[in-house]
Amino acid sequence: MTDFPAPGTRDVVVAVDGSAGANVAVEWAADDALRRHAPLRIVHVVERGPYDIPRFSAPEWPGPLVLNGRKVLDEAERVARSRQPSVEVGTELIEGEPVRTLSERAATAVEVVLGSRGLGGFTGALLGSVSTRVAVHAHGPVVVVRPGSGQTRREVVVGVDDDPHCEPALAYAFEQAALRGGTLRAVHAWQLPVHAFAPEIVYDMDEIRRAQFRVVRDRVGAWQEKFPEVTVLEDVQSAHPVDALVDASAVADLVVVGSHGRGAVASALLGSVSRGVLHHAHCPVAVVRA
Repeated sequence: MTDFPAPGTRDVVVAVDGSAGANVAVEWAADDALRRHAPLRIVHVVERGPYDIPRFSAPEWPGPLVLNGRKVLDEAERVARSRQPSVEVGTELIEGEPVRTLSERAATAVEVVLGSRGLGGFTGALLGSVSTRVAVHAHGPVVVVRPGSGQTRREVVVGVDDDPHCEPALAYAFEQAALRGGTLRAVHAWQLPVHAFAPEIVYDMDEIRRAQFRVVRDRVGAWQEKFPEVTVLEDVQSAHPVDALVDASAVADLVVVGSHGRGAVASALLGSVSRGVLHHAHCPVAVVRA
């Protein structure tokens, strides 16, 4: 097991728990570390017991949780080195609350990568609670990788709307598309309000469609100047955003969605679109909070 020094701002961080899903996340993180020429830090978090009593015993007498954690890290390191031998890999055993610990790491890391479901999850169950909660609380890119998402398609999908809070997600998506030498599909889904179907209200549908395309062009224009090598596909649909993004994920390497919190309560909730995409996408999903 190779220990790293203190966490750095260039690390790609991946959390592991010994599950098969975590190993898939390690492979994804190792690939991205190679693309970025960045170190890969593999972390395993052991939570304190009740009454704040440390579960770690004295260093000279490691307890079963520590021994198991080291085995988990050793296996994850083996997977990473087998996947990308040239990537600098280190491991870290941390004592703390998993969601808080990983959320703190996201603030300084390039990204935090997680499996979609950890040990003890039911087959076909919804996204694991740790993955969901880290995506909610972390102020930095969080990538959730699900099993079976290893096929390379050279396309990144990003959700676009007219809210300036989507800018961090656009930045991350353009960077990912550039690193992969692939295409960026900018998906903007819109729906007419219910009252639009009242017979006495007349809409110019052509003008509405033109306005929706302008939303995409206004959002991606500045980023395309910064990343001229990235080919952008403007995908404007009259559909629910979750449906449009999930459909696009079927032929993508990565889907990027933004999320923002407004107020003490809203900041603790993941947006409905982000949550829906996390649960139903066919490929890895990156949540980038504003």
